[in-house]
Amino acid sequence: MAVLRPAGDFDTSYASDMSTIRQPWQWLLLFAFILALYTLPFYASQSVVSLVNRIGITIIAVQGLNLLTGYCGQISLGQAAFMTAGGYISALLVNYLGWSFFAALPAAALGAGLVGLFFGLPSLRVKGFYLTMSTLAAQFIIPWFTRNAFPDLLNGAQGLNVQVPVLFGFEFNTPQRYIYITLTVLILTTVAAYNISRSRLGRAFVAIRDHNLAAELLGINLFKYKLQAFFLAAVFAGIAGSLAAHNIRHLNSETFNLIDSVMFLGMLVIGGLGSNLGPIFGSIVVESLIEGATLFGPFFIAIFPSTAAGAVQALRPLFFGFALMLFLIFEPRGLAHRWQLFKAAWRLRPFSH
Repeated sequence: MAVLRPAGDFDTSYASDMSTIRQPWQWLLLFAFILALYTLPFYASQSVVSLVNRIGITIIAVQGLNLLTGYCGQISLGQAAFMTAGGYISALLVNYLGWSFFAALPAAALGAGLVGLFFGLPSLRVKGFYLTMSTLAAQFIIPWFTRNAFPDLLNGAQGLNVQVPVLFGFEFNTPQRYIYITLTVLILTTVAAYNISRSRLGRAFVAIRDHNLAAELLGINLFKYKLQAFFLAAVFAGIAGSLAAHNIRHLNSETFNLIDSVMFLGMLVIGGLGSNLGPIFGSIVVESLIEGATLFGPFFIAIFPSTAAGAVQALRPLFFGFALMLFLIFEPRGLAHRWQLFKAAWRLRPFSH
């Protein structure tokens, strides 16, 4: 979809043509929004700050999946498994080797990336449904490994207690403190994902997604770029897994499970595949629905007392499934596409109809 601009808004240089934020008021609005997020602990409750923490970590994981599935067209159901790999690597480095969390985070990203590289190897031979099944294998193999391999080190099914990050003696041991790490990493990954999507690598991903054969005829090495897509997706998942593990302070084989991988894919569909805003919109909507299910639980129990035991656990997938179904029917291109239509209509006013 072509970008529509108001009358008089045109480019006078290559830098202007490539810029994302064009107007001074847009920069001002962006900085005000970031400032509001960083000052959230001063005016919001702990539950709200915790929700923003979860949303930020989820966005990072879905950004990686967006590079792999949204841009490169390789469907994956193993993103949560790569988060498990990143979380364990970070926890082991901090707990046993005495690394700082801020040194363990990039190591966890790289380690998870290498794991994703291994599970991306079948992408040369298979695609579509068969590739989905091969990535699903990661969701069984990695948790099995953490439960059964090196029990003295990984502590089996009980998992590991994870230390809180410390910087110059300052402990990030509350949601109000931890949000500064989450937001900073989120900004860095958002900038990285956006620049990757606009680079030669991102254009190669899109060419592979749109037509494998045509991309290969243009000289694109399919195997090389598919492996790079798996590597990048796992790197983002490793970052998210490390952040989540140190946030909740405990990690085992079930912390990130198959349901999480399915939900990440659903978030991408709801937000918009192959768009930079898709992971943000999708994560906010789904995490808000999950939080809403938690708040709606007591009301649901009052109506149906016999379901009290598992009411909240049952409502979460119910809300998610219902939202996903509605989006697939009424907005299959996601919220990012609807946002583009809204901006186009606003810029064409009063002829928006």
